[in-house]
Amino acid sequence: MSFVAFLRENIRWLAGGFLLTCFSSFGQTFFIALSAGEIRATFNLSHGEFGTIYMAATLASALVLTQLGKIVDVMSVARVSLLIIPMLALFSVSMAYADSLAMLVFTLFGLRLFGQGMMTHNAITAMGRWYAAQRGRAVSVATLGLQAGEAVLPFIYVSIVVGVGWRNTWLLSALFLVIVALPVIYALMRVERQPRSTDGAATDGATRHWTRREVMRDAIFWLILLGILAPGFIGTTIFFHQVYLVELRGWSLPAFAGSFALMAAMTVCFALIGGVLIDRYSAIRLLPSFLIPLAVSCFLLSIVEAQWGIFAFMALLGISYGLSSTLFGALWPEIYGTKHLGSIRAVVIALMVFSTAMGPGVTGFLIDFGVDYPLQILVMGVYCLAVSIVMALVGRRAASRIAISAGASVA
Repeated sequence: MSFVAFLRENIRWLAGGFLLTCFSSFGQTFFIALSAGEIRATFNLSHGEFGTIYMAATLASALVLTQLGKIVDVMSVARVSLLIIPMLALFSVSMAYADSLAMLVFTLFGLRLFGQGMMTHNAITAMGRWYAAQRGRAVSVATLGLQAGEAVLPFIYVSIVVGVGWRNTWLLSALFLVIVALPVIYALMRVERQPRSTDGAATDGATRHWTRREVMRDAIFWLILLGILAPGFIGTTIFFHQVYLVELRGWSLPAFAGSFALMAAMTVCFALIGGVLIDRYSAIRLLPSFLIPLAVSCFLLSIVEAQWGIFAFMALLGISYGLSSTLFGALWPEIYGTKHLGSIRAVVIALMVFSTAMGPGVTGFLIDFGVDYPLQILVMGVYCLAVSIVMALVGRRAASRIAISAGASVA
């Protein structure tokens, strides 16, 4: 089936997944960080202090997500959406009225849990479960929603905040979620997708359905996470400290904000490319290569002081983001099956949230203690290169295990 035919036949479910990830932006770091300067000024926080608060709130949301995320295995996508979208709106209102550190921490906890956590989890789990032979393409389309949010929302925020202030901007965000996002997503997803004769059959993937307990005891799972978690950790760290980086380099903040559009465009292109490659070759075969552009982007950002370095970094980051976003949704059902996919992905999402929490907190403290920030970024690039080698070895082991399992099943 051609990609255009695939989109036409599955538009309502793909659009629903796209919008779920797009509107998860209100709980994503890049959007929250747009208010970072005002938040730190309001509560008299240093970079390290705010990073620690953010880390604590995010870690708490990750712990809750490991249990809350199980609901996607027993409830429909539409019903889960009816729960999580109003909660995300509620915590957006809470951000507008936060007047104490305790309320700020609780608000950040809710935004991270229901935004980055559950909105994304609900969408990508549905794509992984509903599709097999076309799983890569389905996941790639759904994940494009986040890139759309990254491309559009910073400009919208900057435009609105000038007129109404940062607190009222959060109120408008909540209103949008309730009035627009909720009814549209529910209307699209209230009908569950059923297998069709045109779907085709998957040529790769697990021949049995692993339980979460079995997955947690599998060494391959933890080794793969070394690579899968890297883009979120690094991207979140850079975005969270974007104001500090701009000040350090003497760059223009509007130029940095504008570079998000370039990153989003590259992410879109390579998410789609990644989807096609996964459907053709399997997700496992992409493991050794998806971190290479991220490594190069870190090297450039740490060394180049000219403003063009922003755009080079964002372009390369977009390549890795695009490949990893599709890989992230397609890899787990390929290795571990789909029956317990929600429970398994809840752990993965929680660990992803954990890693994105560690980035701002650790780097914030290192900045406060005088550790050179460009040097920190350079180390991140070295890590990506090292883990790429690990991914090549682990990928071979995982593919071999699936082949042996498939052979035993046939026999």
